[in-house]
Amino acid sequence: MRDRIKIAVEAAFRQIVAEEVQQGLSFAGHQVSVPKQESHGDYASNLALVMASVIKISPRELATRLADRLSKHHHFERIEVAGPGFLNFFIARNWWQENLYDMKRAGAAYGESDTGQGMRVLLEFVSANPTGPLHVGHGRGAAVGDSLARLLKAAGYRPETEYYINDVGNQMNTLGRSVYLRYIEHLGRKIDFPKECYQGGYIKDIAADIASREGKRYLDKPLEECIPYFTKVAVEKISAGIRRDLEDFGVRFDNWFSERTLHVTGLVEETIAELQQKGLIYEKDGALWFRSTEFGDEKDRVVKRSSGVLTYFAADIAYHRHKLERNYDLLVDIWGADHHGYVPRVKAAIKALGHSAEKLKVLLIQLVNLLEAGKIKAMSTRAGEFVTLREVLDDVGKDAARFIFLTRKCDSPLDFDLDLARSQTQENPVYYVQYAHARLASVFRKAMEQGVAIVPPEEVDVGLLREPEEIRLLKALEAFPRVVSDSAKALEPHRISYYLTELAAQLHGYYTRYRFIGEDAALTQARLLLADVIKQVFNKGLGLLGVSAPERM
Repeated sequence: MRDRIKIAVEAAFRQIVAEEVQQGLSFAGHQVSVPKQESHGDYASNLALVMASVIKISPRELATRLADRLSKHHHFERIEVAGPGFLNFFIARNWWQENLYDMKRAGAAYGESDTGQGMRVLLEFVSANPTGPLHVGHGRGAAVGDSLARLLKAAGYRPETEYYINDVGNQMNTLGRSVYLRYIEHLGRKIDFPKECYQGGYIKDIAADIASREGKRYLDKPLEECIPYFTKVAVEKISAGIRRDLEDFGVRFDNWFSERTLHVTGLVEETIAELQQKGLIYEKDGALWFRSTEFGDEKDRVVKRSSGVLTYFAADIAYHRHKLERNYDLLVDIWGADHHGYVPRVKAAIKALGHSAEKLKVLLIQLVNLLEAGKIKAMSTRAGEFVTLREVLDDVGKDAARFIFLTRKCDSPLDFDLDLARSQTQENPVYYVQYAHARLASVFRKAMEQGVAIVPPEEVDVGLLREPEEIRLLKALEAFPRVVSDSAKALEPHRISYYLTELAAQLHGYYTRYRFIGEDAALTQARLLLADVIKQVFNKGLGLLGVSAPERM
């Protein structure tokens, strides 16, 4: 309806203005929105305010003329001119009622659109270093990325998901060294375990596994000879654990991309050479520097140290070049908030490679404060005191974890209350929404028990849905495709959880006041059709979040 109003208002304006004025008309500032107060109508247009100067009359006079032209439209119960020139539209009740047929007909596809027009999007997220298991912060990034992929697909985009494996560099050597030291300790040697090494118990587990298979084979070999093997085994085991945790979390990637590939194929050196040819790499103090300040960064960045060692940034430039060469229309990187300073330099690299900086969108995932009994749990990967995603999954389950991760915008800090997530009360946000779906499922079980046969939708008299709460539910259902589309465009999956929570509140309120199955057979059929579509929307919305829609609770 919002789109219909926008088209109708702009068409009415074209009829009012002179033919010579119509050439090159732009309605860029025209917005159709939902008023905050129900008394102000279902939708409001600001076109008279933004276009009155074109025909040199007051916005209120233009709004009055537009209202006169639009008043005969059968979908509008009435149109009011408000304030300095807003057009407030009150939609005819029968339109809301009859729209229920279309929603039911759309079935599981209801909420989907062609907004994205087949645009190819690469979503890269999680990409945690294979130096330890995933913690709850990674879980939030995983939930955001995976739900975004589901949303984008529903909105007509063609998303692909990718995990970038940082399997090169000092951190890998530190990992191998950490496991080796625990290995010789496991075999009885006393060691002074360095603070800079990885401290977690998982390092000891990997070391013990190697000792059980290899015995003392590496006990007396030089550390430098041992590190490659210990690193390889550790990366394989940790990566396998990461994949398992993600799969149990409902996240599966289309691509797993190894940083090592960039070096083995020579793409990093090749990319530096290309930038050198463009005059964007210079030498200083024996190191190679990228002129990132020419593209908006605060300072130039080193890509190769004086020692000849390539920096992580050099690999990141090559990686994003590789992404761009795969011809995606949009790249979306989902990083931890501590990487915010990295955004300008990567955008600078993209511009240096000849692309628009708008080709890259970066979402920053703020910290998760994990609470239990009102206290915050510590999370430090190297110190080994972190709470893993696996622990949270085993404790509260996939559904609660994913939904709670998606209750707030990703760049806002999130308090994850374990006690609340475990509870089966209406204060638990996922329980509140899932219970709404289960309640509707129970309505249909009850109808079956009472021998109420569900008639085809076209035989249902939707005009019987006259209660104010029913009309509000119909309006909420009608908004669902717009919510999905807008969430995809804004890259904000939390909008879906917010929408579902609001819909659940309306449903629970309605359920306590009205009976779906009553003595009036025709009204029962109308309310069952309404219940069916609400249930359908809950199922779809929860699916977009990667959360199940239980039939019983």
